Amino acid sequence: MAPAKKGKSKAKSAGSTQSKIKTNDENLPSCIRLVPPSSVSITIHAKPGSKSCSITDVSDEAVGVQIDAPAKDGEANAALLEYMSSVSLNLLFLFSFSNLL
Repeated sequence: MAPAKKGKSKAKSAGSTQSKIKTNDENLPSCIRLVPPSSVSITIHAKPGSKSCSITDVSDEAVGVQIDAPAKDGEANAALLEYMSSVSLNLLFLFSFSNLL
């Protein structure tokens, strides 16, 4: 019997990685997904050019975020990453403990 081709084994391992993604926790909206072992995926609807950075709304589709940088030359993307890195844990704790109250 011929040995398996390398390409086929890689395709199978990529599919198994996708199956490890936990789509939702019962306390989180569907726009916030836990990715094992220690990551989080957040769908964001960014609104650049605002006066300040803030989270405007959270729905099942996306987290709305106002960004105080213009949408040119990647400035809004950099500001969004900086802002979300400062509030993402707070956002998760808010939803994780909201059902305990």
